[in-house]
Amino acid sequence: MSDICVLPSHVADLIAAGEVVERPASVVKELMENAIDAGASAVTVEISRGGMALIRVTDDGCGIPADQAPTAFLRHATSKISGERDLEAISTLGFRGEALAAISAVARVELLTRTEDSELGTSLTVEAGAVVGQEEAGCPKGTVMSVRDLFFNTPARLKFMKKDAAEGAAVFAVVQRTALSHPELSVKFIRDGKQELLTPGDGQLKSAVYAIMGRDIALGFLLVKGSGDGMTAEGFASLPACCRGSRGYQHFFVNGRYVKSRVMTAAVEEAYKNQKMVGKFPGCVIHLTVRPGEVDVNVHPTKTEVKFQREQAVFGAVYGAVLSALNRDHTRPQAVLPGVRARDTVTSNQTSLPLNDRAREVSGTQFMPASRFRPAPGFAPGRQPEPPDLSKVRPKTEAAPTPPPEKKKDSPFRWVEPLPEREPPAPAEEPPLPSPAPARPAEEKPIPAEKPAPVPAERADPAQEEGDRPRPEEAPEPLPAAPEEEPWTVRGELFHTYVLVEQGDKVLLIDKHAAHERANFDRLKAADYRPMVQELLTPVAFSPAPEELALLLEQTELLAQFGFEVEQFGSGALAVRSAPDYLDAGDIESALCGLARRLRTAGTADPDSARDELLHTMACKAAIKGGWSSGPQELEEVARLVMSGAVKYCPHGRPVAIELTKRQLEKQFRRG
Repeated sequence: MSDICVLPSHVADLIAAGEVVERPASVVKELMENAIDAGASAVTVEISRGGMALIRVTDDGCGIPADQAPTAFLRHATSKISGERDLEAISTLGFRGEALAAISAVARVELLTRTEDSELGTSLTVEAGAVVGQEEAGCPKGTVMSVRDLFFNTPARLKFMKKDAAEGAAVFAVVQRTALSHPELSVKFIRDGKQELLTPGDGQLKSAVYAIMGRDIALGFLLVKGSGDGMTAEGFASLPACCRGSRGYQHFFVNGRYVKSRVMTAAVEEAYKNQKMVGKFPGCVIHLTVRPGEVDVNVHPTKTEVKFQREQAVFGAVYGAVLSALNRDHTRPQAVLPGVRARDTVTSNQTSLPLNDRAREVSGTQFMPASRFRPAPGFAPGRQPEPPDLSKVRPKTEAAPTPPPEKKKDSPFRWVEPLPEREPPAPAEEPPLPSPAPARPAEEKPIPAEKPAPVPAERADPAQEEGDRPRPEEAPEPLPAAPEEEPWTVRGELFHTYVLVEQGDKVLLIDKHAAHERANFDRLKAADYRPMVQELLTPVAFSPAPEELALLLEQTELLAQFGFEVEQFGSGALAVRSAPDYLDAGDIESALCGLARRLRTAGTADPDSARDELLHTMACKAAIKGGWSSGPQELEEVARLVMSGAVKYCPHGRPVAIELTKRQLEKQFRRG
């Protein structure tokens, strides 16, 4: 073993720089954060050759006094904190005092800065960590930081850099995230002399989202806002029908700082449970505001990972805010016809700069199963809505409803009793559409005692004092009622699959199977359904994949809760001796294999996920099938479910209805 010695200062600086400056994007992140902390209202980022040749960040902030400019490039020199107690509640983006020292250790840096009370500014040149020149210079108030020849003195690091296009894309992603984190900041990005981004800086997050993500994505977002337990979550989340194939469009910010948070990711995706398609992920821009003392931002050199003091409360705040936004939404997808542009609700002063998906390089977060952070029983936003009283929601009819037809062999719709005939009430006495009432949630996983249970979003005052918690017996605020609908009329059925409904100046096409399947699912889940168990005269034996077989044998107690009695049959087969009554013998294998895949994908044997998977199967088996003939009252019953707002998406996330407006049709016939 060699002798222990102290490293030379320049070697120590190079090692420290490696922790902070990983690539050009790291430099841009640090310099933009410094500009924000300096109170800038506008920042311009220019790069050349992906940032390897030049990075220039210009801001109109407070500037640096001439006598303090050389000190800014020393290690651990900062104006953000002065003692250890400041670390307990950090409210600035930069605070370590390592950024400028690390950058200047591996590049040639030029600083041009002036404060408001100085007539002349200061020009400072630093190379490989050493100041090589300083003089007075004329310049506007603010700071211009130019970084040239990055890693010129560290060839070992230089050879690991990617192509200029890839490095430039990473820089662009950092600029975009910074603009989303501070919509009050006007951000301009110039790459190789071409302007690629300009945000208005008007303080409206919607403006920044529209400028950065483009029109199509912005119009597919819902407003998210909720508060409780001293936390506020607000921003935007995508409609279930607008989910994407990756998590690249998920952006999370804590107190204005971009973070990668498995807790917040799990909370958002749990809110979309049973509302999005499998393999699709919601996009979002969520800003979480917490007390500075409840989040530790000093756990990672790049400060993109944080530690929360109350992870369960964070999960609850984000989950509740997103779920409330989804429950408030009563819009329906519109049919897309050539030559007809969708209605645009974004103001004209906003900039649309759609992104090239291949040019994006947004680091995703590692997914954490939502079962790790499940809301406590009684959490209002997480409850499933009960089906409304359909007798209170009647369509406009042209004739009295016909009696129910005799059940056809090819129709699985089961009638309990026909709807009573009644005269529609007078307009003044017509009750409003019922708001979805919260039903009893499914069995919840126990929450560790050391973690406080989440508080429903929008229930507590965000300004409440520390330790002030709403009492468990407080009744949660009811979900907002759906807007009162215009009268509607069932006009018939298309292809024995779609119910045709006319309402005002639009027509709706309703997928009767998807709508009925969702209604069945909500009813079974709200009723805490337990299937009847039927013993099979002849056991069903099949050979699943080895991983699926092992998982099913490990979860025999869980399967027994849902009516399955299974045991190993030989070396690689499974025998099923009893099954729930709703399953035919031919469907048992597919149901169990699907359940095993769901549990394996989730990474945990989550009883609630398993129960939902089985309820999906039950709801699908009992629903009206597309292509089967349905009677008039069957069609009206399905239409009621959708028009009342009780059903919006099938359990797998597909929309149950689309709108076709009169204007769209007139455009197709060249009448508009």
